[in-house]
Amino acid sequence: MFQPSCHAEREGYSFRAGMCDVLFSVRRVSQFLVLLVFAAIGCGQKAAPVADLASQRQRMVMEQLMPRGIHEERVLAAMSKVPREQFVPADMRAASYTDGPLPIGYGQTISQPYIVAFMTEQLRLSSKDRVLEIGTGSGYQAAILAELVAEVYTIEIIEPLAKSAEATLRRLGYKNAQVKVGDGYKGWPEHAPFDAIIVTCAPDKVPQPLTDQLKEDGRMIIPVGDRFAQELYLLEKKNGRLKESAVLPVRFVPMAGEAGKRE
Repeated sequence: MFQPSCHAEREGYSFRAGMCDVLFSVRRVSQFLVLLVFAAIGCGQKAAPVADLASQRQRMVMEQLMPRGIHEERVLAAMSKVPREQFVPADMRAASYTDGPLPIGYGQTISQPYIVAFMTEQLRLSSKDRVLEIGTGSGYQAAILAELVAEVYTIEIIEPLAKSAEATLRRLGYKNAQVKVGDGYKGWPEHAPFDAIIVTCAPDKVPQPLTDQLKEDGRMIIPVGDRFAQELYLLEKKNGRLKESAVLPVRFVPMAGEAGKRE
């Protein structure tokens, strides 16, 4: 679950040459619109109708994802389809498609749409893949994955979040996503090996159990580091070893459970 970075690659994306002013302006406009939405709700007006949220979802894809380099058609289609408003608290739904993370309770957040799309695209998923997610949160990332692969196994250490995510996924018809209450550090060995692993909370190093549960030629994307200095790594398993590349400075909530004990 992503929290905004406190340095130049803020909220998970890089300012690129020639685009800095444009992206900064988009962000300013986005923040202004969020303030207007909250002001409207605070004045007693009704939340945005479903049709308005659907159009906001399409604008999110066109204005937040594509200009920042998300081009994989299946990922864009999933982001266009999954109703993010169903995975945020009811009083936050009007802000569902703003360009940033949102609180979901228990000190956790639903990640910025761009980060969800970016991490998903980096895994280069196929329709036959089996994917492990660590850090279910509200279930939004699991729903995106479920649109793209055969099976999703997702683990959340906070039981109320896990139960709520499971109910939301079932209500929306995602039968290929299984939710487990547990410590993500240990993975889900009963269903291993996995074609891909996505981690949405940050340990101080890559957990060995997750490495062991990744298939040969499989890919893992994971934030690594302490609370204030994290890097998003893309790992590929070749000949039993991990080839790693740092792809983005980020800031996620720390991994709890066994990972916290090992720090």
